[in-house]
Amino acid sequence: MAAPLDVSPAQTEAVQAVAAQGVAGRKIEGRSLGQIAWMRLKRDKVAMGSAIFVIFLILVAIFGPFVVQNPDVYHPNLLNPTLLTPNGRFGGISLAHPFGLEPYTGRDVLSRIVNGARYSLLIASLATALAVGIGVFFGIIAGYFGGWVDTLIARTMDVFLAFPLLVFALALVGVLPTTADFLGVTISGNGLRIGLLIFIIGFFSWPYMGRIIRGQVLSLREREFVDAARSLGARGPYILVRELLPNLWGPILVYSTLLIPTNILFEAALSYLGVGIIPPTPSWGEMLSDAVTNGYYYIDPMYMFIPGMAIFLTVMSFNLFGDGLRDALDPKSR
Repeated sequence: MAAPLDVSPAQTEAVQAVAAQGVAGRKIEGRSLGQIAWMRLKRDKVAMGSAIFVIFLILVAIFGPFVVQNPDVYHPNLLNPTLLTPNGRFGGISLAHPFGLEPYTGRDVLSRIVNGARYSLLIASLATALAVGIGVFFGIIAGYFGGWVDTLIARTMDVFLAFPLLVFALALVGVLPTTADFLGVTISGNGLRIGLLIFIIGFFSWPYMGRIIRGQVLSLREREFVDAARSLGARGPYILVRELLPNLWGPILVYSTLLIPTNILFEAALSYLGVGIIPPTPSWGEMLSDAVTNGYYYIDPMYMFIPGMAIFLTVMSFNLFGDGLRDALDPKSR
């Protein structure tokens, strides 16, 4: 048998010092789940590019209306006096009007796209927040308590999912008054219409989030940490808020980013059908509706192409970012 090595105390301390440091000479530190997810997300170039575009779009929606022209200013001098089409090629695109002009009115398309982004993102974001709040509340209760509670909530979800939402929205907007009093404040015009759209889209979209959360809770409630909390005397509300909810932030974030583009499309569809934002306030769906109903796309295809591309790029960016976030938070889904 080989004799043990004769190692001095100084050599032992040196070996321990080297072992306490990483390959790059830094102290080895553990990473949290959030840091690990961020590292995965940074490696996904498509998701990061989509996230940058989404952030840019949010900044444009917040600050853009203060920078661009007034969207309701007419420029008849820039239109053909006979055909009432924008002068120049591609719908009158120029340095002063990068996205061209609207036929018959001469309104700047860029300013209408920027202002439309504000309303589209505002309605979609608040409707998503409403849907997520209701869906998480009922989903976590149904999944944890089970029994008749789960059956009642699950059947309610099925009713909402089978409801003809678009038809209901069209009927509801048509019968509601144009003004309403809320907490002593009279709301009318687009203020009332925006609140109505947020309620309709959000309230009837919560079952999608509710089903996802319910399925997650059904698996989480059988885990050891939940049994340990019960054995220590924890009651249902404590387990729901302190044990289950922190483990649901991943699915909540992922499916929220995937729900926002769906709500953007739904708001655009309602505006296209004439029950969205009230003109002359710009909206992407309303611009598409004008292009079709007024025949703008015959004489100026760019007026239809630009708002269509705005919707397409926005929805695509949110979807790609949501897919990348899902892969980062759950690598098993790859």
